[in-house]
Parts: sequence; structure tokens; C-alpha cells
Amino acid sequence: MDNNIDRLVRPNILSLSPYSTARDEYSGGSLGVFLDANESPYCNGINRYPDPRQKELKERISAIKGAKVENIFLGNGSDEAIDLCFRVFCRPGIDNAISMWPSYGMYTVAAATNDIGMRKVLLEKDFSLDTEKILSAADGNSKLLFLCSPNNPTANALPKSQIREICSRFGGIVVLDEAYVDFSSEGSMMEELSSFPNLIILQTFSKAWGMAGTRTGLAFSSERIISLFDMVKYPYNLSVLTQNTVLQWLDPSLKERHVREILSERERLRSCLSSLPCIKEIYPSEANFLLIRTDDANAMYDFLISKGIIVRNRTTQPLCEGCLRITVGTPLQNDELLSALSSYGDVSSQIKVTASAPTPEDNRKFSLRRKTSETDIEIRVDLDGGAGGKVSTGLGFFDHMLSQIGRHGGFTLDITAKGDLEIDEHHTIEDVGIALGDAIRQALGSKAGIGRYGFCLPMDECDAAVLLDLGGRIDFRWEVEFKREYVGDVPTDMMEHFFKSLCCELRCNLHIKATGENDHHKAEGVFKAFARALRMAITRTPSPFEMPSSKGVI
Repeated sequence: MDNNIDRLVRPNILSLSPYSTARDEYSGGSLGVFLDANESPYCNGINRYPDPRQKELKERISAIKGAKVENIFLGNGSDEAIDLCFRVFCRPGIDNAISMWPSYGMYTVAAATNDIGMRKVLLEKDFSLDTEKILSAADGNSKLLFLCSPNNPTANALPKSQIREICSRFGGIVVLDEAYVDFSSEGSMMEELSSFPNLIILQTFSKAWGMAGTRTGLAFSSERIISLFDMVKYPYNLSVLTQNTVLQWLDPSLKERHVREILSERERLRSCLSSLPCIKEIYPSEANFLLIRTDDANAMYDFLISKGIIVRNRTTQPLCEGCLRITVGTPLQNDELLSALSSYGDVSSQIKVTASAPTPEDNRKFSLRRKTSETDIEIRVDLDGGAGGKVSTGLGFFDHMLSQIGRHGGFTLDITAKGDLEIDEHHTIEDVGIALGDAIRQALGSKAGIGRYGFCLPMDECDAAVLLDLGGRIDFRWEVEFKREYVGDVPTDMMEHFFKSLCCELRCNLHIKATGENDHHKAEGVFKAFARALRMAITRTPSPFEMPSSKGVI
């Protein structure tokens, strides 16, 4: 493969004069009187056009991914980058593309939309790819070759050596879709981009990063290819809301924590599913899902739907007859799946059971042990067991604060944590937040009958306000400033991190604001206010036994 990428580009694209936005022509920052873009002058946070080059977001991504800003393209999902591949390189009705098959269906849809022929090369029976077969499918008009690794829906990853060989021998652009790479032991090809000027790597924030709702896809390639994408894309393709939301949730430590749990749950699911007689085969997975084979995929799919569990029926795909694709969920969601499948085929399980309304005697307890290489944490929560409990983390002030949650929250909370305090307080505080959010969420169960919302509270000269919603949507805001680096033996910057970790695992809206002079009082006010807000939110009313919502029932 030579370095002359321009020889592959559509002639009309090479001669294209891209649209120049007002923000392209003036890049002097946010200060000034802006009368250039015919926007509304009335500030509401979204009255101005977004940065068309996404400079701040790309700089954050550059630091995380180790790629230069010039080598990054951001689009409306990976689908935009896929579409741009066809629009930049393929002449409608003349050129063609090649794809391994079965694979992600949008390659074919984008090809058809752009009037480009798609040559599908069937995988082997074990889902491996024959290099000679896919290369022999090319002719003089083959401009694109799509590889997906790990592949969807087969879940297997291609060896890097095979990808290198295809990049070296194919005369066009190789598009490598790494949407699931965070879950793969093979790892990314990002470090090898400079070796292959014809390689485009697609990634996404939809899977491991938990931001599917933002529809943000990434493409990494040579500076020339990225410049072509930027020239052809629509001017303001990522909104202000999207860019700000991604910046807010672009937390590598949170992503890595969730990936670790998903990988652990993937192997637990594999082990448990393999013991069920209704499962005939479970294919190896390098992704966040399992492809399973059963005698009758349609019947099992319909059964799971009747239980309120939605999986993907892939039985119509080549080589996937009788197969379902199951995304790895949370431990609780996976338990529900396993429980349902354990009764599959039992006639009695087809009878619809109406749960009785919960009573004060219902068990709202949960115990867990969370062990990592840095921490070993045991937590017991009894939401109806009375205020109090025992807390021991090795951090005196942290123990004092955590004790306020059980005492003022009106429930029993026992926490024992052993962590690498000889190194730093970070892991202990963060992991306790994760485990506590998880334990409370699991103890709440269906959340039937709870108050859902909570808010509070003054603390001496300080005001601490906590707004809490247990409805299931996640949003975290922190407006607390400390003057001191430590309160007791707890770093003040870790308090925000503790509550953010707790918020993500509890899956709630949590907004915390505090003002005042004394940092000790401020911190204590926040913990007590959170506890009181939680107490209001978890309290169950006599009836009706549903979670309050303007929509009726959640």
C-alpha cells in the first residue's frame, strides 16, 4: 500500500470547497460581541452554535487515547464516519466495498444508501476470517474493506497479525471497527496507525463508556483522511449538549471499573448458562455480549420477552441459526436472566403471577463483598432495620461521615473496608462509594412504594442542600468548595469522587450544594443532608405500591 491516499478519493471531493462556518472564520475565543452567525443574542446556554471542530473535546480524547488531535474525527455515532467513508472514497454506481459477514449491518445500509456495491465474504464456521478469501473479493474498483474486531454478532476478535496483513495487501482503505475493543484481550490497533496510511479505526462512546445516548462516534486515521472527513461532514455535527455531556462523563476510571465488572459478569454468565439444558452452545466472546445457540431461538426469544427480558434474535443471520445475542448486564439483571432461563420449558413458568403489594415486613436487606487488588469491602444494608450500624474503613473522619448515613438515613448500615491506605486514600474512598451505591440499589429491589425524592438541610453556619431522585436516571452535580486539603484524614477532593461513584452505582439523580466557613461542618452537613434526603426517598407509603411519576408508574 503506497502513501498516496488522494488517488483513492472521489475526484469531486478533491475539488470540493468546504462550507466555512462563522466559527471557522473567527477563532478568537468566547470573549466579544458575536454578531456574525445570525444566532439569537439571548443567552440561555444553547443560543450559540457549537464548536464545529470540537477542539476542547478532542484535546481530552487526545490525552486519553494517545492520538494527536489532527488524527481524530468525531461524528454523530460511528454511523456518520461509516457514511463518510463511502462519500469520500466511493463513486456511486462504479466503486464497491468489501465486508466480512455476518457483521455490523450498517456497513451494508450505508453502501446501499450511497449506491455502492457491497461484497460480503462469509466467515468460516468457527467465525474466523480467511485472509485470502476477503482479499480475492477485491477488484480495481474496490475502495473500502470493512473489518469488525471484536465482531458483532459473533463476538470474536481478529488476530492483529491478520489485520496487519490485510492492511498491507489491500489496495484501498481498510476500515477497522473497534466498537467493542475495551472488552477484548487482543487490544486496539491504535498504536499502529502510523504504519498504515490506509487504515481508519472506528471507536465509540456507546459501549464501555456508557454514553450511547449522546450518539458520539470516533474515527482515528492519518491527518489527510481526517481532513477529508472534516471537509465533507456537516458543519455543526455535534451539538453543544452532546459535547458538554461527553466532557462531563469522560471518566476513564469509571469506565475501567465498569469494564472490569462486565468482564467478570460475562464469565459468570458463561459458566451459569453452560449448565442449562436449553443452551446448546456458547461461543467465545471478546465483547460485552455472548452469542448462544439453542434449539429454537424464536421460542426462547418470545419466552424472555414474556418475562420482560429483551435480547437480540440473530437466528436469521448467516452461520447464526438458532442463536441469540445477550448483552452482559448488571449482576442483578443477569440474575433475572438466569432465573428466567432456569424455568424455560417448564409449563408452570408460563403462568403469569401478579405480585402482591409489598408490606412493611418485606425484606429490604442486601449484603455484598467487593474485593479488588486494592480493596476488600463488606457492606450490609437493612433499609427497615432501624438507624445505626458499625463502620470501619481505617479512616477515622470517613468512618464518622459514613456513620451519619445510617444514623440520619434511618436504616442499618454496616461497612468494613480494608484498603491500600499505605499508598493512598483514593481506592478505599472510591470503592466504598461504589459498593455502598450498589448495596442500597440492590436492597431497594423493585422500589415499589418508595417516596423516590428527597431534599435537605442546614448545619450550624453551613447550608447543605441535597436533591435526590431514585427514579433510575443518572445525573450528578457537585457545588461544594473546600478551603482545606484535608478534613481529618480525608482529602477534601475525594468527597466529590465518593458521591459521584455512589451516584453512578445507585443510579440516581444526585445534586449536592453546600456553602459555609467551616470545612468540617460543611462536609458533615453534606453527609447528613444526603442521609436525610435518602431517608425521605426510600420511605414507603402505605399505598399505592408503585414509584411516583407524572407518567403514572415507572
